[in-house]
Amino acid sequence: MDLPTNYKPFNIIEVKFKGSRKDFYINHEHAYLEMGDLVVVETTTGGYDIGHVSLTGELVRMQIKKKHQKLDDITRKVIRRATPADVDKWKAAKDMEWETMHKARTLALNLGLSMKISDVDYQGDKTKATFYYTAEGRVDFRELIKKMAESFRIRIEMRQIGMRQEASRLGGLGSCGRELCCSTWLTDFKTVSTSAARYQNLSLNTLKLAGQCGKLKCCLNYELDTYMDALKDIPDDVDRLETVIGMARLQKTDIFRKLMWFSYPNQENWIPIEISRVKEIQKLNKEGIKPEDLKDEAAELEPVQPTKILDYENVVGQDSITRLDERQNNKKKKKRNNKSRPKQDGTTVAVAPAAAPVVKPARPAANNQRRDQNAAPQAANNQKREHNAAVHAANKQKREQNADAQGESGEPVSKKPHGNRHFRRNKNSNKPKPNAE
Repeated sequence: MDLPTNYKPFNIIEVKFKGSRKDFYINHEHAYLEMGDLVVVETTTGGYDIGHVSLTGELVRMQIKKKHQKLDDITRKVIRRATPADVDKWKAAKDMEWETMHKARTLALNLGLSMKISDVDYQGDKTKATFYYTAEGRVDFRELIKKMAESFRIRIEMRQIGMRQEASRLGGLGSCGRELCCSTWLTDFKTVSTSAARYQNLSLNTLKLAGQCGKLKCCLNYELDTYMDALKDIPDDVDRLETVIGMARLQKTDIFRKLMWFSYPNQENWIPIEISRVKEIQKLNKEGIKPEDLKDEAAELEPVQPTKILDYENVVGQDSITRLDERQNNKKKKKRNNKSRPKQDGTTVAVAPAAAPVVKPARPAANNQRRDQNAAPQAANNQKREHNAAVHAANKQKREQNADAQGESGEPVSKKPHGNRHFRRNKNSNKPKPNAE
């Protein structure tokens, strides 16, 4: 965006350091800086530090006003844009933080101090380190500072932080599955009380309401204003309403739909009543008047059907996960309908699905020759079977003629065994008989 001709750019920028620490610095040389650039800035204790530019221009003026700071109180300046040598030194200092923190924890444990060192922040020039710790009360760490100064050979600053600041510096994932708000974008920590959960009708379960820091979740305050606005129209102290039939007790309240459900003793059905009607009955009860019945006075309320609103354009029709299963089911139904087609007289005829003509590939010459060789013995066998069938038919006809002749004359006709199938030779017929003595 082009700036006006007479516009003078705001010469203060916001720089972000490790964790959520941010500060304002004067760009006295009016160097062109963008968000994300590494800059070398002054420090209050001497030396220099390196950080990322987080805001520039008129947004910085609004941020200063939001934090209730004065422009005259900002005195530190931007030295220069970070050079490759500055960046290498800054990265080497950041690589030392993990080892330094573990050594400091060992020294504090040996001294028996009831404190937890959670993070270490080295300055960009490796001349100073800030140790962040959490403790329930005051801790005398003078002996610890002496030993750490002898071990690390740097200037040491001890800074006590709360549980929420510790969680913001360490980071992590919340119960919602996203990164912690305090470690990503939330910088101002507001007090959260259990009344915020009561106003939103949440169960007072500390395990569900507490975050990674052990305190109440900051997100309980996000929708609190909306609930407070909705509760303005809800009447107070409406636990029961008196009617001619009996005492109706409050069961549930929907603050967004402006409905309240009441029920009579020994009845399971709940009667929905609008807020305006509840106020009228409450006013009548204060005057000593009892309405006849809540059910007669209450309007029949139709349940509100939630409308499905798509936040994207369904171009290819892939909004359903089971779209492929539906296609397969449709194919199966079509096959079943094709198999049974009704006739006009009511009977069903199985209709085979039309199959595509199968084109057989041409056989090679060797297969044809082998097939011809196998066909010759097969033809001989067929001829032999036909001859046996003719002989069998002739024998059958002859037996029938003999049976007819016997029936006319009454004389027995000698029957010879036919074939080997009805004739069984005695194995001992050819053996010589023993001489009789």
